[in-house]
Amino acid sequence: MNREKACRTCRFIVEEGDKCPNCEGETFTTFWRGYVVITDPDNSEIAQKMEITRKGKFALRLSR
Repeated sequence: MNREKACRTCRFIVEEGDKCPNCEGETFTTFWRGYVVITDPDNSEIAQKMEITRKGKFALRLSR
């Protein structure tokens, strides 16, 4: 079982791979807290405040 990791660039949470499918970033952290699931980024106030334009699971806070 792979441990979820968050992209340091856009906070997108991925389970496997070395490249973020959201922003093509290559730096990740396994130290993150809380998450938000965006299902409709165009009509979500949270997505707009976090500058998220894609559906998915995003970390709220990154550590280290």
